[in-house]
Amino acid sequence: MTDDIISRHDVIAIGCGPFNLGLAALASTVDDLDLVVLEEQPELTWHRGMMFGNASMQVNFLADLVTLVAPGHPLSFLTYLHDMDRLYTFTVRENFFPSRREYEDYLRWAAARLPSVRFSHHVEEVRWDAAEECFTVLSVRGDGTRLRMTARNLVLGIGTAPYTPEALSDLPPSALLHTSDYVHRAADVSRAGKITVVGSGQSGAEVAADLLGRNLEGGPAVSWLTRTASFAPLDYTKMVLEMTTPAYMQYFHSLPEEVRDRLTREQWQFYKGISTDTLEEIHELLYRRQLEHGLAEVELRFGITVESAAVDPAGRTVLTCRHRDTGQLFEHITDLVVAATGYRNRPPAFLNPIDDLLLRDAGGRHQVRLDHSVELAEGVTGRVFVANAETHAHGVSSPNLDIGAVRNATILNAISGREIYRLPKRSAFTSFEAPPPAR
Repeated sequence: MTDDIISRHDVIAIGCGPFNLGLAALASTVDDLDLVVLEEQPELTWHRGMMFGNASMQVNFLADLVTLVAPGHPLSFLTYLHDMDRLYTFTVRENFFPSRREYEDYLRWAAARLPSVRFSHHVEEVRWDAAEECFTVLSVRGDGTRLRMTARNLVLGIGTAPYTPEALSDLPPSALLHTSDYVHRAADVSRAGKITVVGSGQSGAEVAADLLGRNLEGGPAVSWLTRTASFAPLDYTKMVLEMTTPAYMQYFHSLPEEVRDRLTREQWQFYKGISTDTLEEIHELLYRRQLEHGLAEVELRFGITVESAAVDPAGRTVLTCRHRDTGQLFEHITDLVVAATGYRNRPPAFLNPIDDLLLRDAGGRHQVRLDHSVELAEGVTGRVFVANAETHAHGVSSPNLDIGAVRNATILNAISGREIYRLPKRSAFTSFEAPPPAR
């Protein structure tokens, strides 16, 4: 089969979420770098299924696509506000945390100004051409045109996929939804007489808050079950945030694999907790319920593991649960389950032809260098970089938006072989390494 279009580039980035969009933004002001971003969706959308009207970002506006490495960049959030004639009112607002809706609008504004970003491009296959010393990317455009693109550098930024644990896998779609689809499944939520949220974290808490608001207005019964030892807050205190800095990521990367894995488990509260604002909102809703009568039941339980789920002959959804402190089993009856069970990295099928070239660690994960490139088999002279797929190598701050600009600057510097963007030399007051040994 003959491809219709052949083109050569320095960098091909696959996937257009905030991270690869930020890569395109930073690359747009580099004259001698040819970069394209391929995205299979027809337009940029960002967490539409959790786009509550009052939903706020958990990082401030400085954690945009570019500012932390290029504060004068024309695609900064401040430039967006100025372009939209909202800069003055944003200043008077005195709230540095944009709404999620405004952040998505900023991303779409930036994408519209980047001709390197190409939507409706489905990547089918990536191969390594040893003779030409480049990767070949085969894709299909929305109009059916086939494209063959080559580049020495790839950047994978396809994002993560909603994860539903095996314990809930036997439920039919009518009885189960993931938080990522919550807004889209509004009709199912409205019809249910009892709704159970399984899992906590920020998404689970926001869904719980929405359901409690509905309950307060005469809506469905609500249960919130989580296996964690409490409805735990995000630890966003300033000295703890030092462990989300580039300095800590560099230290984390230097540690042995087994130590990194242990730290990742221990640091769950840095990224799987609940914002204090959301916890306060939930408590206020629960307090207000005390002033009403005749409302449907509300139940909150932590330390609960859901071991299996099924629909009984009467059509009821039955969760078999275990109380973790006592080991006691019990059944929980509900109409609809909302899985607040997070996201997982998804292995893309288009990488299958080069899978044996991507080296893995003892846990089967890609070996990722400090510059975010994957260790490749001997003889492969190209490079494959990853964005938000290296928590095991760089720490729990890898998915954070505020690390995106620094990571992208690191990638562009590595590709170009020079310091296009100056990286922060000191991003933390804490010293993470061990001091020199005593003589």
